Amino acid sequence: MRARWSDDHRDYLSDALALLQGWTHDGGEIRRTLHLDDSQHAALTERMKVAADAVGVRPDVRRLDGRTQIRLRVPASAGSALSPGEVTLAARIEDLYKTIIAGAA
Repeated sequence: MRARWSDDHRDYLSDALALLQGWTHDGGEIRRTLHLDDSQHAALTERMKVAADAVGVRPDVRRLDGRTQIRLRVPASAGSALSPGEVTLAARIEDLYKTIIAGAA
């Protein structure tokens, strides 16, 4: 069971989302599209699984036309507001992405 943020904490969530460049927020989900080759995609998804398990969030990851599409959303049973878990995972994915891209340079 996840703790729900009170209204006082919504500002913190908005601030955290604002720091996640490249992510779009739409209701109960956030999305990001990354340009990765196949080996970079594989590396990211493997590392992402570990991070997702740690925060208890299940990302929706798709590969389409050389791009990796990631969607993090709140389960229907949990309501419609994003939780700290989704935002934490997005930040971790962003770190993993930067690490993988730096390794390719």
